Amino acid sequence: MTATGTLHSWDLSTGVDGPGTRFVAFLAGCPLRCLYCHNPDTRSRRNGHPCSADEIVGEAAKYTGFIRAAGGGATVSGGEPLLQPALTGELLHRFKHELGLHTALDTSGHLGARADDALLADTDLVLLDIKSWDRALHRRLTGRELAPTLDFARHLADVGTEVWIRSVLVPHLTDPADNVEGVAAFAASLGNVTRVDVLPFHKLGAAKWRALGLDFPLADTPVPTPDQTAAARAVFAAHGLYAC
Repeated sequence: MTATGTLHSWDLSTGVDGPGTRFVAFLAGCPLRCLYCHNPDTRSRRNGHPCSADEIVGEAAKYTGFIRAAGGGATVSGGEPLLQPALTGELLHRFKHELGLHTALDTSGHLGARADDALLADTDLVLLDIKSWDRALHRRLTGRELAPTLDFARHLADVGTEVWIRSVLVPHLTDPADNVEGVAAFAASLGNVTRVDVLPFHKLGAAKWRALGLDFPLADTPVPTPDQTAAARAVFAAHGLYAC
């Protein structure tokens, strides 16, 4: 029997969800409450709709020829996909073995303990968000502890899964030198990190907060300058990591 769950939406994207053009399934629901979240509409499963793996894989199958030609694959994202591990696991398995696509899992790692060996065996790449190296700041930013994410990162290193680290650069929050240095040193220590995406904070999701009747917590926070972003990337590069 196919797994069922709650899907927020799906899309075809290029560049930010893994290599090449990708079919991305955004599952609904997330245990984190990130202050800079640009998709707050994916936080609650109430904002999704019931969906089966059969339906999602069937949609992805329509684009496999194009995706392969573009050197892409399929990504399970969210929200937080590991909030729905059965659906996520079946999607990754079928994307990989039924459709023959490169697979990626986009996760905060907070629920990494739910990713069993079978799920990881079907995952070619993990896009892992490390929100902050400072533990207190991580709690402030997300409402959750950092430790589960670091534990998951170490486990991925142990099993040899390729990882791209995502790090959002927020002025006056995540941009202090010691915070960037901490994430960079940790990422470099793992041995399986092949890329780091330093993502400049933006306010493109502010309208979604308003639509949900919520105040955007970082409305008055400036976006980083190109020089600030370049400086953060240089810290990762100094640790021998490919940063973009």
